[in-house]
Order: sequence, then C-alpha cells, then structure tokens
Amino acid sequence: MTDPERRPVAIAVAPNGGRRTQADHPALPLTPAELARVAAECREAGAAMIHTHVRDRDGAHLLDAEAYRAAIAAIRAEVGDDLVLQITSESLGRYRPEEQMAVVRAVRPEAVSLALRELAPDAAAEPAFAEFLSWLKRERIAPQIILYAPEEAVRLAEMQQRGLVPWDEIPVIFVLGRYVAGQTSLPADLLPFLAPDAPRFRSWMVCAFGRHEAACALAAALLGGDVRVGFENNLHLPDGRLAGSNADLVRAVAEPLARTGGRLADAASLRAAWGA
Repeated sequence: MTDPERRPVAIAVAPNGGRRTQADHPALPLTPAELARVAAECREAGAAMIHTHVRDRDGAHLLDAEAYRAAIAAIRAEVGDDLVLQITSESLGRYRPEEQMAVVRAVRPEAVSLALRELAPDAAAEPAFAEFLSWLKRERIAPQIILYAPEEAVRLAEMQQRGLVPWDEIPVIFVLGRYVAGQTSLPADLLPFLAPDAPRFRSWMVCAFGRHEAACALAAALLGGDVRVGFENNLHLPDGRLAGSNADLVRAVAEPLARTGGRLADAASLRAAWGA
C-alpha cells in the first residue's frame, strides 16, 4: 500500500552516457531508434525522465543539434510527452563552454543538464553563464545543475544570492563519485550534500556509480530526493549480476520503492515540480 504522505519520487534514466559503448553492454542504446525503444521500456518500468547523450559516427560523445533533433524526434514518436526529455551539455573534455551553450540554443530542448564546474569554472565565466540561464528561463527550458561536490552546491547558492541565477529554486543533481574506472558509490556519499549547514534545494536528484546505484537511489528517495539510474554510470543489478537492460535498473529502484509504500512521480508531476 502506498503512503499518501510521502512525496512521489521521479526516476530518471540515463541510458547511454558519453563513454561506454556496445562493447561494454550490447543493449547500450546509441542510435535514435535504439534510444526510442529504451525510452518506451523505461517508461513502462516507471521512469519519468530520460537523460540523453548522442554520439558521432565513431561512437564518440557528441554535442550536435541535428543529432539531438533526430534523437528527440524518435523518442517523442515512441513515448509522446510521457517522459521529460533532457539532453546533456556536458563536454567530456571535447567542448568549450561557448560550444556547450550554443548547442542548447540551437536545439531548444525541453530540459538540459548543466555542469557548474564546466560552464562557470571561475568568476570570469559567471556573466556568460548568468546570461545563458536567463535565456533558458525566457525559452522555458528546464535546467538541472550538476554538482560534483558539496562545495559546488555552496557556490551555486552564493550565485543565487548574487542574482546570477534567475530562479528562486533551480533543480540540481548530486553526483556521488567520479567517472573513473572502478568507481563504486555508497549511500553514505550523499550525506555531505545534506549536511545541516549545506544549501537546501527544493528539487534535487542523485546519480551514483556501480552496483550500489539502487541502494544510493533508494536512500535519496527516502530522504526526499529524486533519482537517476542507467547504463551511463552502472551496468549491474544490486546483487552484482549484469543487468539485461536499462529498464532492469529502473525496476531495481521502482519495485522496492513501491514495496515500502513509495509512489512514483510521472512526467507531468516532474514538470510541475521543475516549473516547466
């Protein structure tokens, strides 16, 4: 039985990322058709959002408007508005901040993830980032700020206080770990982001690395957050077996959440929470 007093939890799926290939897992989606099929499977498993990367012809990470448009069209044809569709602006060491922002301006997606450390690495970069955020707000594009450390959360809160962020509340995602070989996150890695003296964000999400991804996600859900899972950061089920699909990783969170009285948010409620 669900508990009506507990807030619904949004599950986002990150099905491919920019690093892994089908040599890592044959079900990792790369083409628009593959992404669309995975989107439908994950929607049925309980996802409310898909976080999408696109690749070039050699399978490398790509920020390209036409490639994004093709992926978005395929996903929308398959699932309609049943998923919030977020693109990434992450550089993976290949793109400058101005190129990252330019692809978002060209695509005009529903939502976009933005790494604070990439787009505003220092004070000199803050004015351009602030102008970009203002453009996002005018265009009604939902941002989600990627925070890799509690210190970045403090900096984002300070930027809000200085008027550089044109929202009173802005969605964030806490990354529990780094993109390095063998990285395995643990639920306790979330605690520094939620320390008593840490900034508070009304809409926060967590992503984690490795086989304890589901445990980290469930901890976040119980503490009031939303969650992101998928092949971008993890290929394994909680018991260590290789997951058969991204949908398996969504179910690894959705099913125990339901068994403990939790409720899943749908795309419409996530859009409302984000003010989109």
